[in-house]
Amino acid sequence: MQKENVECLGSAIKSARQTMKMTQIQLADKLHITPRYLKAIENSGRNPSYDLFVRILYELDISADMIFYYDHKDERTATKILPMPAKSASM
Repeated sequence: MQKENVECLGSAIKSARQTMKMTQIQLADKLHITPRYLKAIENSGRNPSYDLFVRILYELDISADMIFYYDHKDERTATKILPMPAKSASM
């Protein structure tokens, strides 16, 4: 994963957590990780494993596309990380 995408991933997780009005301690407890580790993920110092990423999505009640693709009509979208793929002319 490219560095800028990882940095945005942490920001998106933080934004989604804050939208759910959860503290780092509350989310870390639900994920069975330390608040320090969650802080490192949110500050882009660490990358979550696939398993942890899926658990984060579950606890924040969001889907991966809500993090990776921005839809301004969906209030639960955390943040924009990657641009939407361009539709091909053949579609």
